[in-house]
Amino acid sequence: MGAETRFFNPSGLPLPDDAPETHPKVHELRELAAWSEGMVWSSPERHGAMSGIMKTQIDWIPLSLGSVRPTQGKTLAVMQVSGGSQSFNAAGQLRVLGRWMRMITIPNQSSVAKAYREFTEDGRMKPSPYYDRVVDVMEELVKFTLLTRDVASHLVDRYSERRENAAVLSARMNQIAL
Repeated sequence: MGAETRFFNPSGLPLPDDAPETHPKVHELRELAAWSEGMVWSSPERHGAMSGIMKTQIDWIPLSLGSVRPTQGKTLAVMQVSGGSQSFNAAGQLRVLGRWMRMITIPNQSSVAKAYREFTEDGRMKPSPYYDRVVDVMEELVKFTLLTRDVASHLVDRYSERRENAAVLSARMNQIAL
């Protein structure tokens, strides 16, 4: 569908507040978050929840960098894999976090049960209804990204932020008060 994709490998990513923001893996993650128009968050379900490393990645993406919100208005697809029966616990948690970070979280999602049976030795997903669902989710992500590309800033524009920004600007520009 013409999308350029990049992947983040979290191997070596430190825990939040356990390393400086200048850590190379933190920098790499933040650069990818800033670059992207849409993201796919996919986590294994462990103990009925998203994995700790997935939450660590999300925690390293700041809600704001100065006046820039690196996730606001970007599209998001959520997926999970499970070692046992199908569940959507991790996907549901990822969806909540996406909304919290002001992302446009698409309606579709995917959960691959008994994932150990669904992939080849070289890491490719085998043809199956699960595979079809993953493709459906990716297509929907691209479509929502294209549909919202030019209007995302309007969709996530909030009165409280405009009011706050106007007050900050007024205080900065009101030199007489100094």
